[in-house]
Amino acid sequence: MAAKIQHIKRFAALLCLSTALLQTACVAENNQNSNSGESTAHTGAQKNADSGVKISDSIPKNIIIFIGDGMGISTITAGRIFVGQEMGLKGEEHELSFDKFPQLALIKTYNTNAQVPDSAGTATAILSGYKTNIGAVNVRPDPSLDKMFLEGCGGDTLPTLTDKAKAAKKSVGVVSTARLTHATPAAMYSHTVSRAIEADKDLLEPFNYEGCKSISQQLIESDVDLALGGGRKEFTDEQVAAWPGTLASTKADMLAAPSDDRILGLFNRSHMTYQADRAETEEPSLAEMTTFTMERLSNDEDGYLMMVEAGRIDHAHHGTNAYRALKDLQALDEAVAAAVAKADEDTLIIVTADHSHVFTMAGYPVRGNPILGLSRSVDRDTGGPAEDYSLDEDGKPYTTLGYQNGPNIREADSDVLTDNMVQAPDYMQQAAVHLGSETHAGEDVALYATGPGAARFNGVMEQDEIGQILADLLGQ
Repeated sequence: MAAKIQHIKRFAALLCLSTALLQTACVAENNQNSNSGESTAHTGAQKNADSGVKISDSIPKNIIIFIGDGMGISTITAGRIFVGQEMGLKGEEHELSFDKFPQLALIKTYNTNAQVPDSAGTATAILSGYKTNIGAVNVRPDPSLDKMFLEGCGGDTLPTLTDKAKAAKKSVGVVSTARLTHATPAAMYSHTVSRAIEADKDLLEPFNYEGCKSISQQLIESDVDLALGGGRKEFTDEQVAAWPGTLASTKADMLAAPSDDRILGLFNRSHMTYQADRAETEEPSLAEMTTFTMERLSNDEDGYLMMVEAGRIDHAHHGTNAYRALKDLQALDEAVAAAVAKADEDTLIIVTADHSHVFTMAGYPVRGNPILGLSRSVDRDTGGPAEDYSLDEDGKPYTTLGYQNGPNIREADSDVLTDNMVQAPDYMQQAAVHLGSETHAGEDVALYATGPGAARFNGVMEQDEIGQILADLLGQ
C-alpha cells in the first residue's frame, strides 16, 4: 500500500490530464479548507423563499438538462447575433430559443481546488449536486488523493443522476456531440478520480488502482437507456458486444433501432463532427438526437430524465475558432427549440453551461456589423458606419471577436487582417497571451429554465445547487 501511495503522489498531476488547460490549472496538493465540497449557499428552495419568489408545487414528470460546454455569456451574446445575421437580421435583436424562458439565474462555476474550473468538476456539481476537484468525476474532494482513489475505484460513492432517476422509476438518456466518455456525459453515470480514464487502455499507473474501472466500462454496466454521441475508440469490441441492446453507428442505424430497445449510438471514432462540417457525414444532428431520445423515452409512463450536451462549442473555443463555436451553439439552439416544440407541459427544460471561455467582444462596432468581421465603428457625425475599419496603435484593423489567450498571438508584425480572411470558417481569432490552447474562464454562467420546477432557479446560485434541486425534484 505504501508503494501505491507513493505512485499516487508522484503522478498527482496526471489527475488533470487530457487538455493543456488541466495541466496548467492543476495544483500539486489540495488545501483542506477549500476541499470540503460543501456549498455555503442557501438551498435553491431557501434562496427562493428569501427572495419572495413563489415556488411552484408542481413536480415535473420529465426533465431535460441542456449543457452548452463552454457556453459563457459572451458566447451566448455573439451566438445570438451570429444566428440572427444568418437569418438576414442585424443580429442584436434576435432571440435564441432559450432567451424566451421565464427563469434566469447566474451560476458560480469554481471547483473545490480551482478558481477557473474544468468540465469534470462542473458537470459533477450540475448533475450530482456537490462540488469536487478539477479533473474528478463524481468523486468527493479530499485532501488525501488515496481516499479519492478508494472512492473512485469502487468505494463508498454517492449516487449518480442516473441512479437517482432510476430510483424514481424514470428512463434515462445521455446525448452529447463529444465522446460519451468525455467529462460531461461521464458525470451522468460514472465515478472516476480522473476524467483521463476514458478507456481500459488508460488504466495505467497511477490509475490501475485495485477496483478502478474505465468510464467506458461504467457506461456499459450502467442503467442508461439511450446513449448517443461519439467515442467509439474508447470502447473495446468486447464492451460493445456486452451492451444489452442495439448499437448504432449512423443516423440510419439510430432511426431503425427497435422501439423498445436500449441504444448505444457511437457515431464517430472520437468526438462527433462539428456542426459546420456535419452535412458531409452520416451523423445525426444534436436536434435529431434530442427529439429521437424524447420520443423513445416518452414511452415510459413514469417519465424520463435526459442530459443533452453541445460538447464541441468548447473544443472550437480551445482552438480559437469562433465560427465553429457559434455554429455549434446554433445547433444547441435548434435542439432546444425542437425540445420545446415536442415537450408536454409536464417537462422541465434547463439550459446552462458548465463554464465559460476567455472569449471577448471588443471595440465599438456599429450595429449589425458582421459578428465574425473586422470592427467598424459608428461615425459620430452621421450616426452610420464609419468609412474605414477601426485600427489599433500599429495602424492595423482588428476583429470584434477575440480571445484573451490562445495559439494565434497578435503581434506588431502580424499580417494585416482582411474581412475575407477573418470570416473564413477556418480562421483562428487572435489572442493576447500566447498559449498552445485557449483556456476556460472563471466568471459566472447563465441558467435558463422553463416548465414545472423552473421557479427554483433564480438569482446567483452555487453550481451544486442545480444538482441538489434536480435530486429534490426526483424525490431523492
